[in-house]
Amino acid sequence: MPYVNIKITDEQVTPQQKRALIEGTTKVLQDVLNKNPASTFIVIEELPLENWGLHAKQYGPNGFT
Repeated sequence: MPYVNIKITDEQVTPQQKRALIEGTTKVLQDVLNKNPASTFIVIEELPLENWGLHAKQYGPNGFT
């Protein structure tokens, strides 16, 4: 029973985009690992931009500072 947690920035991802992520990830697991889609769990977490950092910089209104 695969479980995949996708973490993305909270930038107004549409329900259609989320559906595409779920369907695409499920298909990859089926094609590559021969996993049953009926027992594959996909969770999408949207995190606020200010909770992201890159190269020791925190994301802010003007990008990474």
